[in-house]
Parts: sequence; C-alpha cells; structure tokens
Amino acid sequence: MKISYDAEADALYLELRTLEPGTAVCRDLNEDIVADYGPDGRLAGIEILEATTLLGDQPGSVVLEVATSAIGGGT
Repeated sequence: MKISYDAEADALYLELRTLEPGTAVCRDLNEDIVADYGPDGRLAGIEILEATTLLGDQPGSVVLEVATSAIGGGT
C-alpha cells in the first residue's frame, strides 16, 4: 500500500494495489472522493480531492496502527 499527497493539487491518493496504466475504472463516490477499480472489479485506490478540507491541514501526516487482534470482533 502506498499513500501519496500532491500539495499543489491538494489531492491524497491511497494506492491499494498497482494497476497497469489506463486500466483503472474510476467511480465518483462524491464530489471529493474517487474510487479506482481494476479490470477485475477489485478496489485498487482511493483519491481524495481537496484533502486539506476533508483531512485537516496536514493530510500528508500518516499514523499507522497495526491491529493486534481480529478487526470487527470476528473469529
């Protein structure tokens, strides 16, 4: 997974998996969030436009938390 922030465009991109150029299918989730899907229909990335408005004034600051138990309480 890769997270990138473009300060000039004020856009943050969360890349979940790499796609070949030109193969992404983009779907607007709302006016500021776009989801990218691969040809197989699986989610590949999420773009957040106007990131500072949605995420605060330091959208490039990331805190990584690693779960030590099952997420969602499942077994």
